[in-house]
Amino acid sequence: MEFGYEGLGLFYTLLEKLAAQEKPIKTSVLKSQLKVGKKLEKCWKFMEDIELIHSNNGETFNKQLLNFSEKYQIKKEKNSKRVLEWREKQQVTENVTHYESVCNAPKVKESKVNISNKEIKRFTPPTLQDISNYVFENKYTVIPQSFIDFYIANGWKVGKNPMKDWKATVRTWHNRSETDKTTYRHPSTELFNQDIEEQIKKF
Repeated sequence: MEFGYEGLGLFYTLLEKLAAQEKPIKTSVLKSQLKVGKKLEKCWKFMEDIELIHSNNGETFNKQLLNFSEKYQIKKEKNSKRVLEWREKQQVTENVTHYESVCNAPKVKESKVNISNKEIKRFTPPTLQDISNYVFENKYTVIPQSFIDFYIANGWKVGKNPMKDWKATVRTWHNRSETDKTTYRHPSTELFNQDIEEQIKKF
């Protein structure tokens, strides 16, 4: 009542400033922002006398607001700590109680497995060089050119079935030529080795 509406306005504006900061504000800065002149300086002093505001070490604050702010900050920290602990417990609980059902492996038809295996292991016809190297390394009595010509002509089939392993077929030719050379008409080992060496030189 003594300072009128001007003093009342200063009081509420001052409280708003302090509440927005939630901590003590430099007195000089605060007075500058609120444009405290001679008349309002008396009002300021009056508020300090009746302890509505407190000025200490060049800072101004309201005890009630400061206490509330500190309590609020402490409460906020405690709540955040509780939330963090709760989340950690939830993770532990999930790990302990989480159950993954173990089911038997789904039955797959063998025909489908065989088809997929065939698709994975597709036969690739060998080159003359591949056959020559394999025959020479193992000293088989098989003429590479005769072998490759024969299977190119019949579409790389063993009997009625497509060839799966050309190395196995080379071994079969060798074994049969050893038991029945007249059937395959293979030359002697000496001539065979000469033929192999000549074919390798060509490559």
